[in-house]
Amino acid sequence: MAGLFITFEGGEGSGKSTQIAALKARLQAAKRSVTQTREPGGTALGEAIRELLQHDDAGQGMSAEAELLLFAASRAQHVRELIEPALATDQIVICDRFLDSTTVYQGVARAIDPHSVATINEFAVGPMLPNLTLLIDLPPEIGLARAHKRSGGQLDRMEQESIKFFHAVRQGYLSLAAAHPERFHVLDGNQSIQSLEEQIWAIVAPHL
Repeated sequence: MAGLFITFEGGEGSGKSTQIAALKARLQAAKRSVTQTREPGGTALGEAIRELLQHDDAGQGMSAEAELLLFAASRAQHVRELIEPALATDQIVICDRFLDSTTVYQGVARAIDPHSVATINEFAVGPMLPNLTLLIDLPPEIGLARAHKRSGGQLDRMEQESIKFFHAVRQGYLSLAAAHPERFHVLDGNQSIQSLEEQIWAIVAPHL
């Protein structure tokens, strides 16, 4: 893998989008070629799956297992159609969520068997893992309040889950980061945007 694969993780309203835009701008200013993408999504197939997972009425009442497999389907296409080719041409790929989201949201918060989730994740991505994962940690109450404000109260299917669900997500992320310190960097999302941006750059810059 010639390029650099960076993923951002965190709960709802953690500020990932803002920090991804800031990091992309810094990398481009440093004359690096950057591909920005997201999950679910990133490809035509992935974006159609995203709509089904988040907004389509057909997704209401979706089983946890169906949800897991739809995320995996989007990711399998994403890796092969966009991420792998971009890395092969020495680009820096910045992705808003990747397989860690599935490990946490479906494996922990939805309580699907962790071994099954890991097997499906591995099948979907093959050997593709991020070089760096930036986890923006934030209490769910703060993140959900931000999400409500941002959307004007029009929450997607996932954002409508209970506060208990999002506490499980947060704990799942922190446990995952502790288990993979070689890849994860945990950042306090309850600080200024500028301070967070500087911390992220300090982590990424040595890898360039």
